[in-house]
Amino acid sequence: MIRAAHDATGRRPHNRAMTLPELRVGLIGYGYAGRTFHAPLIAGVPGLRLAAVASRDAARVHADFPAAEVLADAHALLRRADLDLVVIASPNDSHYPLARAALAAGRHVVVDKPFTLTLAEARELGALAHARGRLLAVFHNRRWDGDFLTLRELVARGTLGRAVQLESAFDRFRPAVRARWREAAAPGGGLWFDLGPHLLDQALQLFGWPERITLDAATLRDGGLSDDWFQALLAYPRCRVLLRAGMLAAAPAPRFVLHGTEGSWVKQGLDPQEEALKAGARPTWPPQAGWGEDTQASTLTRLHGEALRSEPWPLQPGRQGTFYAGVRDALRGMAPNPVPPDEAIAVMALLELGRRSAHEQCTLDALL
Repeated sequence: MIRAAHDATGRRPHNRAMTLPELRVGLIGYGYAGRTFHAPLIAGVPGLRLAAVASRDAARVHADFPAAEVLADAHALLRRADLDLVVIASPNDSHYPLARAALAAGRHVVVDKPFTLTLAEARELGALAHARGRLLAVFHNRRWDGDFLTLRELVARGTLGRAVQLESAFDRFRPAVRARWREAAAPGGGLWFDLGPHLLDQALQLFGWPERITLDAATLRDGGLSDDWFQALLAYPRCRVLLRAGMLAAAPAPRFVLHGTEGSWVKQGLDPQEEALKAGARPTWPPQAGWGEDTQASTLTRLHGEALRSEPWPLQPGRQGTFYAGVRDALRGMAPNPVPPDEAIAVMALLELGRRSAHEQCTLDALL
């Protein structure tokens, strides 16, 4: 049982989730995704306890989470009957077999993005979770970046009129090719499968299913083994969405540029949560003051009378912990699944269509 802290009056704050038994979580993988995102976000949510981690580096895990049991084998973790939730943060090509094994063992499951390597695998996992009555969620954490939350509100409220063009760029400067699976010439490697899921999921959240997709992907770095640059164009009836990412952008493009019938919004820089987590920050839930606050330029330009006027536009704070708080509440029967399989399957469909578009060098109708 989690003990609630007392407030300034000496009374215990009311939080139903904190009065319920803890949910024990097992994490498979303690590489970049597991250590940077999943473990600290899980640990920060009251009602979740990181009980076990499957990793070959027990010392690394115990340095961060001394109380977690470390198992060297993922299947040993899956055999533990005391785990309520299994989180799969291992290499992309292991997502499908491990999620399938976890669901077959009766576990609720979170899978890091990309959901799987193919649309067929994603659909099979969705059907298996439904048949077993298990929660299956996919970690599309960028839905809770502060700049994206701001963008979503601008579109929903029609602050700039009808949205007609969105440019979404996720640029980095990493000229040296590193010896890791994400950059290897292997299934699930490359930037389209690394950052493409984030950008596609955000586009789907904003505008729904597109009519067409065109993808250009390339390997631009010296010694590169997989795609390290891409540009995808999603066509909607009266809107175009351009998604870009690259590893050789020393002077990155704005993170978002939104044009509407009544003005434009430009946001510079990436959401700060990833850098904070990389530096070892431990977010709490609800987030502590200052968490996810983005001070980078955010500018709205629209007509005032007959003249265009630009003004700073406030950014919402990022709150990626919302995902795991939502998973906790969904397992308690208190809220819906924050990223249900159908939404992740749609992302996989576009990933697969995009890969085919790049291979065939053509525009494809986006048919489910």
